[in-house]
Amino acid sequence: MAKKGLGKGLGTIFGDESENILEGAVSNVKISLVEPNKNQPRKNFDLDKLEALAQSLKENGMIQPIIVTKIKEGRFSIVAGERRWRAAKLAGFSEVPVIVKDYSDQTITEVALVENLQREDLNPIEEALGYKSLNDLYGLTQEEISQKVGKSRSAVANSMRLLALDKEIQKHLIDGLISEGHARAALSLDSKELREFLINQVINNALNVRQTETLAKQLQKEPKEKKEKKKDIYKIELERIEKRISSSLGTKVRISHGDKKGKIEIEYYGNDDLERLLELLKI
Repeated sequence: MAKKGLGKGLGTIFGDESENILEGAVSNVKISLVEPNKNQPRKNFDLDKLEALAQSLKENGMIQPIIVTKIKEGRFSIVAGERRWRAAKLAGFSEVPVIVKDYSDQTITEVALVENLQREDLNPIEEALGYKSLNDLYGLTQEEISQKVGKSRSAVANSMRLLALDKEIQKHLIDGLISEGHARAALSLDSKELREFLINQVINNALNVRQTETLAKQLQKEPKEKKEKKKDIYKIELERIEKRISSSLGTKVRISHGDKKGKIEIEYYGNDDLERLLELLKI
């Protein structure tokens, strides 16, 4: 049987009398009346760790109450403590201790994000999505977000940049196959193919962050070098054509070539030379 947590049990009076729960006080409520916050930044919960926490709750009870806010029909939405709530369900608790707070939607999102950051419960993508939600839903700037979560603006900015990564690379980051340092190195590459190649090299060869950054710089140079090499070959071919035409016409010829148009310039020296060229060109 689950041990009682903190506060007075309200299982017998909960129904229509839920308003009797005092804000800020610790009270026991039916676990079935508590539900996760849909804007909770944390989406992934390790089942093994939850089961370990559930065993601890069976032995010691829930020492720290769950922070909730009232929603419709006598139900509560979790502000902070979803992991403890999930573990309590696994442990078979019928009630959980809660503290009811009258928070705005923005404050709920902020508190949930800060709690998870302090506990280091979020993976890098969840953290970035948490910052993005504060920006998208409430218009907070990166500077304002940094002040609320206690991190530097650059840390917030670098975190949000991770959302520009391809979904597959984001998944590797969520699964812990790569670190944020690896991911930031991938962001320096312009094409999806190069980013995927880089991350595959990281995973297959266990590259550290410094090795990954070095490889990324090499991959950045290669397309430029190939483009310049192609340009050099093209220039040599144009010069060869210029020489052939010049030799055929017996005068200097210049070719200016662009992506969509170009021109050929033929020099002549006086009227007689022009007549000669016209005859050669059969004009």
